[in-house]
Amino acid sequence: MLNTHRLHVLAEIDRSGSIAGAARRLRLSPSAVSHQLAQLEKEVGVSLVERGAQSLRLTSAGRRLSLRGQEVLALLDAAEKDLLSQARADSGHLRIGFFASAGYRLLPQALSRFSGRYPAVELELVEGEPDDLADSVQQGAIDALIAFEYPFGPWAVPDGVQVRELLREPLHLVVPTGHPAGRRAQVRLQELAGEQWMCGTGSPMSLLERICALEGFVPNIRCRSDHYEVMLGLVRAGMGIALVPSLGINDTPGVQTTRVSGPRLYRRVMVASRPGNPNPLLNTFLAYLGSVASNLLTVMNRQRSGDGRS
Repeated sequence: MLNTHRLHVLAEIDRSGSIAGAARRLRLSPSAVSHQLAQLEKEVGVSLVERGAQSLRLTSAGRRLSLRGQEVLALLDAAEKDLLSQARADSGHLRIGFFASAGYRLLPQALSRFSGRYPAVELELVEGEPDDLADSVQQGAIDALIAFEYPFGPWAVPDGVQVRELLREPLHLVVPTGHPAGRRAQVRLQELAGEQWMCGTGSPMSLLERICALEGFVPNIRCRSDHYEVMLGLVRAGMGIALVPSLGINDTPGVQTTRVSGPRLYRRVMVASRPGNPNPLLNTFLAYLGSVASNLLTVMNRQRSGDGRS
């Protein structure tokens, strides 16, 4: 087994072209370097250097061993850095921003898996709208931001931030249990023009108002709220109906969901981060988040192929 310290000595002799130069780079005495070289030659059984009156150069065997040794030393250095990175990851800090309905299933499932692997990691979770938290990603105050956008209002991604799509979730029509639309596999929004609606606030128009405008009518809005729990509670009470993304429907009793035909009726869910973020935890968390998103998308597709859900 070759001694890695002596391989390092040989590599420095190769780089500097002399015993004295290698000694300066290694902060050793010339005699110590000469001793290590002699020991290495003894180990391999061949001459590694040719000594002249005023010069020293590697033999062909010495040159080959130097090149191979540098490859080995580089691999060992990379392995050491990986171990140090892993050690930091086992007890580091991860800051995640997210919008409210991502906190129902997507984020909790990803964090459950992540924390099972890294139980000592300190997690800082910040809920907020993507526009409100975007600067925190850009400035490095948040490592990852789970964001969303609708086709009618694309999210303005800040400079220096990269975005990866996680899934596209359909918008569902949510009605009280027993509502005629809940017994159908699919309805058109035009058929619901006379209904009372719950919708988000939006500015200057809510998503519902934009979609209904494309269908040729103005919805009769009874309540505006940015909280899906409020909207679903009012639907359950028979106060009206609503369009809600899949992630916003959290096993709510007393309501039924069905598909709505129409253009661009989906929400795009993404994760934003800063390229070059040195946090060793980030890529691992993103991998768990992507895996959970893929599983949720499979469930959503199965639900869309059904006749609705109560």
